[in-house]
Amino acid sequence: MAVGIIAVSTASIFIRYAQVEAPSLVIATYRLAVASFVLVPITFQHRQAELRNLQPADWPLAIASGIFLALHFATWITSLEYTTVASSVVLVSTSPLWVAVAARLLLDERLTRPAILGLIMAVAGGIIIGFGDVAQMAGSAPLLGNALALAGAVAVTGYWLIGRRLRARLSLTPYVTVVYSAAALALLLMTVVAREPLTGYQPVIYVWFLLLGLVPQLIGHSSFNWALARLSATFVAVSTLGEPIGSAVLAYLFLDETPSLLRILGAALILTGIVFTLRSQIEERD
Repeated sequence: MAVGIIAVSTASIFIRYAQVEAPSLVIATYRLAVASFVLVPITFQHRQAELRNLQPADWPLAIASGIFLALHFATWITSLEYTTVASSVVLVSTSPLWVAVAARLLLDERLTRPAILGLIMAVAGGIIIGFGDVAQMAGSAPLLGNALALAGAVAVTGYWLIGRRLRARLSLTPYVTVVYSAAALALLLMTVVAREPLTGYQPVIYVWFLLLGLVPQLIGHSSFNWALARLSATFVAVSTLGEPIGSAVLAYLFLDETPSLLRILGAALILTGIVFTLRSQIEERD
């Protein structure tokens, strides 16, 4: 988990550097394509039997997980065009809250009072971040960026919920190979429909593409998926709250982004709200 958190914290920095020339959909496509190109030959060489033994019902679930992941990256990476790294990463990290809401709506799991309080705190924190960004980022579109980051959080909820189910009976490499490949194909289709160019960039941009696929995706996300088979999804979700902190520190060091007092207050409310919600789930299960 520690390795995964450090790895994913670099993503927003690589994305910002790539956005100097490349559109967000192209960046997302290359991120998943690089990871898939590394995984596919390894999986076919060492785990082909597992792929053949996948149950018919597993394939649609794995592909759906990939589509959710594609929507997550399409919206979240685009959000970094309009808002700060700190705001974007904090808001996209609210996915545990949406997991709790989805469990209530789809699985009829009861929301406890601490969970409801956590949701209220997180929403209040999001509103504070929104107002803080509007006040500080005149001439930009921070509310659009924040909304896209929230959309990314909602989309990745499906990815985590499906992963929790499939990883219980499927080893890491086949699972992430199918999911990342499905996400790469979905993003490629989006890029083609949007008529975004896949080539013609400066060589350094392709370096950022490569690093995105290898570090935050292949190492970071795969570490989280590896942990899902050994640790509770709740513990994994709580642990990923280290990403906003790591990303904010890197943004300060490399992008000269200093978070305002309102952003810090909003982020603190959101993170506290998530912890309240997840702790209530743990107590409910105990």
